[in-house]
Amino acid sequence: MTVGEVREALGWKAFHTADPDRRVTGGYAGDLLSWVMGRAGQDCAWFTIMSNQNVAAVALMADVACVVLTEGVEPDGDLLRRAEEKEVNLLGTGEDTYTAACRLHRCLT
Repeated sequence: MTVGEVREALGWKAFHTADPDRRVTGGYAGDLLSWVMGRAGQDCAWFTIMSNQNVAAVALMADVACVVLTEGVEPDGDLLRRAEEKEVNLLGTGEDTYTAACRLHRCLT
């Protein structure tokens, strides 16, 4: 599925979708940015509650398909600006991280 298809199927909010046709192949949940940078899989949806501009940098380095802010977290202005500049797909949901990840898994299988 693509980022756009996942967003639509799960009803998640689009804060910024630079590439809605990018494939999503799995998911990764984590909030420690250095940990995510070395472990998140390419083309995955990264679930986090972190909302500062460093999230966009890590998303680029890890080459994730999208970032999903969970728990109703809204991106701060710097993150939103960076996502737009660096063309990072940035989504959001009010669901907790576990529920969002489980829903993505069901959607992808």
